[in-house]
Amino acid sequence: MTTLRIEHAISEYATWKTAFDGLTDVRTKAGVRGFAIRRPVDDPACLMLDLEFDNPSQAEAFARFLTDRVWSSPTSAPALAGVPRTRILDLVGTAKP
Repeated sequence: MTTLRIEHAISEYATWKTAFDGLTDVRTKAGVRGFAIRRPVDDPACLMLDLEFDNPSQAEAFARFLTDRVWSSPTSAPALAGVPRTRILDLVGTAKP
């Protein structure tokens, strides 16, 4: 499993979430298997999004799509504030108590 982690500032969560939900079909076609949205408890203007893929090439392709087609336009990313940071992560271990 490969994760595309995205961290960025937002101006308003509800607006961001509406835009995010509008890309559901695009995410599915790109191979996203699941996602988790996290926000720091002390900074509601920031969020971290983990998108799960089967392999790194799918994650890299989707990161390019976001950079080129979504984040480049205020219309496509209405609540984006600042420049997103992306990382491709491989799962190397996990545990549950």
